[in-house]
Amino acid sequence: MVLIIVVAVLALLAGLAANRFLRPRLVSEDDDTGMAVKDLVGPLLTLTVLLLAFVLVTANGSYGKAEIAARGEARAVDQLVESAEYAPDAQRAKIQADTVCYARAVREREWPAMADGKGSPAPSVWSTDLRRVFREVEGKPVFGMLVSADHKRSEEREERLTQATASIPSAILWFLLATLVITVAALGVCLPRRNNRGQIITLTVITALLTTTLCIIRDVDRPFGGIIDVDPTAITEVQRQATRDFLAHHKAAELPCDDKGDRRPS
Repeated sequence: MVLIIVVAVLALLAGLAANRFLRPRLVSEDDDTGMAVKDLVGPLLTLTVLLLAFVLVTANGSYGKAEIAARGEARAVDQLVESAEYAPDAQRAKIQADTVCYARAVREREWPAMADGKGSPAPSVWSTDLRRVFREVEGKPVFGMLVSADHKRSEEREERLTQATASIPSAILWFLLATLVITVAALGVCLPRRNNRGQIITLTVITALLTTTLCIIRDVDRPFGGIIDVDPTAITEVQRQATRDFLAHHKAAELPCDDKGDRRPS
């Protein structure tokens, strides 16, 4: 980073020195002529648009990964419920109950926490219980299916939590905001002072578009806490189906958790 700054400063100094000493020898024009401010605004605007586009693609990629992870986790949880059908009755009931509680904890506890880029310990309580039940069927054919599904669930949850944190550092967002301000201000300087209604409207539209793009970047970079967020639709549907399967043979009071996924008092 130091090298980049040093080279950039040297390039600026070299350019100013060339303007001072070489220009009179190479250019026969008057010293008052040259590039106007408006000639420099075009490249600045292009740079701003390119930076915004690049960062928007990066943020959108993070959003897509978060959505894929959320769906993948839901499929893994659903596979756990289906695999439990091959387990003995006692273990099947425990696995289905823990799965319901895990899904509730993800939806009610962890999803709101991810809006701030954090996780929740609530789902881990039930994933630990699941592995404890798995040991009871170790050596049976269903054991491999359960472990495989749980491993996939764990991987997808980890990916979901990873994508919940901002992928774009705050320093970059502040830099983009500063670039936007400088660009809009420079465009404003170049506007004529009279008969400028059309130019003012155009500048307002450009400002609105650049600002909207930056807002979208900020929002998409928080896939679980912005306006354009990833809903817990998939895990909610799995929780509904798992609850239905459990209640087919048991009572709701037998679930070890409440509606929020918290363990019931003993």
